Amino acid sequence: MLEVFFFNSEGVVHYEFPPQGRTVNKEYYLEVMQRIREAVRKKRPDAWRENRWMLQHDNAPSHSSFLVRDFLAKHATTVLPQPPYSPDLAPADFFLFPKLKSTLKGRRFESVEAIKTNSLAHLRSIPKKLSRNASEH
Repeated sequence: MLEVFFFNSEGVVHYEFPPQGRTVNKEYYLEVMQRIREAVRKKRPDAWRENRWMLQHDNAPSHSSFLVRDFLAKHATTVLPQPPYSPDLAPADFFLFPKLKSTLKGRRFESVEAIKTNSLAHLRSIPKKLSRNASEH
């Protein structure tokens, strides 16, 4: 199961679960970028108005495709570059993923929906203070 989510110092801004069997390709990720822009506009209106939000994602082909880069450039979205093959980890790699994995590890769930519900509950329960610390790294 794949989960797509975005956070900042105030917590989770947007999340979604791609439909089962759907590949996260450049076309799908472009749709995600459209939704994240709308989520930032609604949930972080000050950051949206002042254009002081930025996007950090890895160099996955769907993230770095011309289609996505062109869309983000046309909408003046600041993207923090990550060098190719960089050993540096994004905040989600060292902060959110381990936290989420540790809360779900060893548990059995009766359905994919139960996994989604549990993972979202854990993401939402992360205190803002911890989110701030992660987004400052």
